[in-house]
Amino acid sequence: MAGELILRLHAEQQFAQELDEIRKCDKHPRPENWKLSPWAVVAYVMGGKLDNGFEVTPKYIGSRRLMEIAVSTLTTDRALLLLGVPGTAKTWVSEHLSAAISGNSTLLVQGTAGTSEESVRYGWNYARLLADGPSMAALVPSPMMVAMREGKIARVEELTRIPADVQDSLITILSEKTLPVPELNQEVQATKGFSVIATSNNRDRGVNEMSSALKRRFNTVVLPVPDSIEEECDIVQRRVDALGRSLALPAEAPAIEEIRRVVTIFRELRDGKTADGKTKLKSPSGTLSTAEAISVVTNGLALAGHFGNGKLKSADLASGLVGAVIKDPVQDRIVWQEYLETVVKERDGWKDLYRNCREQI
Repeated sequence: MAGELILRLHAEQQFAQELDEIRKCDKHPRPENWKLSPWAVVAYVMGGKLDNGFEVTPKYIGSRRLMEIAVSTLTTDRALLLLGVPGTAKTWVSEHLSAAISGNSTLLVQGTAGTSEESVRYGWNYARLLADGPSMAALVPSPMMVAMREGKIARVEELTRIPADVQDSLITILSEKTLPVPELNQEVQATKGFSVIATSNNRDRGVNEMSSALKRRFNTVVLPVPDSIEEECDIVQRRVDALGRSLALPAEAPAIEEIRRVVTIFRELRDGKTADGKTKLKSPSGTLSTAEAISVVTNGLALAGHFGNGKLKSADLASGLVGAVIKDPVQDRIVWQEYLETVVKERDGWKDLYRNCREQI
């Protein structure tokens, strides 16, 4: 019952049955402290039918070779950096790789402008420190230190949002596989199976640029935006269905036509031209990522379920679309109005969406 009340289960909890079924079929060699072999990890992430007939849901829709490169990196002494524009599933992939390899995706350092060195290395229980003096018992381990001790994967989200001096505290960990504790004249050495998966998005390059020394410690895998509209629609549909079930939204699954309209708008504004290439467009300041498309459709489902008849309509999508596109209230509003008048208004079957979007601005 308690699990039913949790808003978002960790990957290893939500997909426990899939991981168990893959483990039963996994006959390939496993690196030390890995729960699954590299082959099985990729099978879990990419999905498909197992030898026993069990169907594994795909967690990443895209190039299988990219996932093979990412997983093989983690079998070496190099860390993995997942790079891409916002919304290309970097965090999602990071979580599922950690769940499949370590059985634990929670050893996470969330990068922000306020992330301190203690978040990466260790902190102190000051009450115990004052009472008993410096000791390992008074030390508060970071997720990174726990991962090193237990031979698991540590995750660092939004690496380039972390201040540069804190970023560089990773260098010794990644190169020497050890974390010095100079206050105690001791060190914590990494156990086999330990590695780091970091994520960073292209739009943040320059916020806190990584040093060359730190970059050399990572093997970088760039996660691209979906190649085709069909692929992006598939991603949005799968994630919206999963979110709708977990949030118990009282609405029907959205028709693929509505999803296609949202994805088409996002792709055209991202690319700066219409799908047929005949009309050039201005692009807004936002990223209009696949993740934002998922958010727009999910929000529309919530509106349809709670304030409509349970069926997703253009009126339910309009407010989400306006909010996603217009980040700058002046420049983006002009871009959106031009797009509505030159593209949406003239497109067959889109008059309802045009009217509802115009009402929102």
